[in-house]
Amino acid sequence: MAEINQIDNFGKVIGYISAYFLFTTVLFLILEFLNRIPENWDYPYIMLITLIVIIIGVLVKRLLK
Repeated sequence: MAEINQIDNFGKVIGYISAYFLFTTVLFLILEFLNRIPENWDYPYIMLITLIVIIIGVLVKRLLK
């Protein structure tokens, strides 16, 4: 039973990470297509911005519990 929970948790983590990269990539491509990104910004800047939004969301969720 513990092995099933461990596999389930691993799947959730992999799913969350892949969804993060998919969302970040789509956001980057949309912003790049619309010319809304400064010239000197690359993909890591967009990753940092989305990571900050996720951290704020997690903190708000924990504060409201």
